[in-house]
Amino acid sequence: MTAKRSRRAGEAARTPYVLEEQIGFLIRRAHQRASAIFEQVMEGLDVTPVQYAALAKLHDLGPTSQNQLGRMVGIDPATMFGVAGRLAKRGLVSPSVDPNDARLVLLELTATGRETVEAMKARGPEVSARTLEPLSAEEAETLLALLGRIG
Repeated sequence: MTAKRSRRAGEAARTPYVLEEQIGFLIRRAHQRASAIFEQVMEGLDVTPVQYAALAKLHDLGPTSQNQLGRMVGIDPATMFGVAGRLAKRGLVSPSVDPNDARLVLLELTATGRETVEAMKARGPEVSARTLEPLSAEEAETLLALLGRIG
């Protein structure tokens, strides 16, 4: 352990525990805010934030293996399997076997999926803007940079 980490650990042990000051609590509250805003802005499109992440990345990449897509958006394989199944059932993605490796399932947006994700991407900046609204532009930029470092 570095001296800096050791000092921080010692300081943390002497500081009283206040739930509202804990990183997990604060991130969860910020996530709740972002999720509520997402639901308002994306109303009528009937796609969850996790499904949207998968659709948006698939839109960026084109046909991609289900496992690779899950890794790129931070979804574990079991969850990605369910997400892909629900998106396929709704006609937003089309799964197929990779012709080069039968163990892989390729996902591709359908025409409906492409229309849906393009509509959602058009609304996406509003979700971010409304979520970050309490912050100045500089604070929002700093927060995003810091979260990118720990995420």
